[in-house]
Amino acid sequence: MQHFEQELDDLKQLLLAMAAKAKAAVAKATRAVVERDDRLAEEVKAEDDVLDQLEIEVDDRAVLLLSKAPMASQLRLITVALKVGQNLERIGDEATTIARRALELTREPQLKPYIDIPRLSHQVLGMIDDALAAFVARDVAKAAALVQQDKEIDELNRQLHRELSSFMVEDPRTITRCLSLMVISKSLERIADHASNIAEEVIFLFEARDIRHSGRSRPEE
Repeated sequence: MQHFEQELDDLKQLLLAMAAKAKAAVAKATRAVVERDDRLAEEVKAEDDVLDQLEIEVDDRAVLLLSKAPMASQLRLITVALKVGQNLERIGDEATTIARRALELTREPQLKPYIDIPRLSHQVLGMIDDALAAFVARDVAKAAALVQQDKEIDELNRQLHRELSSFMVEDPRTITRCLSLMVISKSLERIADHASNIAEEVIFLFEARDIRHSGRSRPEE
């Protein structure tokens, strides 16, 4: 049993390492946009394979642990770990999308000072931090607050889309740049969704409560 608990702890540590990589990718991709730095954007694209491999490792370890017939609470942790790994990998995918758009934006004059994108990115990075902190500290209250914060990110994304739509109407020459910025904003909003998903899994892990479905409890595994 002690060896099994050590393997569970190793799985959690692997998730934390994966989270650090995912967060770094988002931060670097945002810098690539703001600083118009092709080198940073290319680094993000090249490093996406690392997150893919980490997700595979999480999956492999989780499946191995599942084969050892764990108790219900341990089973919840393993299944949650699988879902956290999936969300972290998708965060990496969105960072790669941002990096690709950053490369496109450097080919044209800058549309406007970038204020909203860095602000949105800062909040999203904080959500990733908080989601993993809630996971480590078993902090259900922090996780629940994150789910509410996701709604704020949705509104910021909508505001930026409205502003960029106005740019396109006023000057069709800005359409390509505006569309790229819209994609970047939407990717950041999706990253916030993934952080919120992780928070929901934390609530399920420690309270066996699925807040995606009106607070109904999931059956014990």
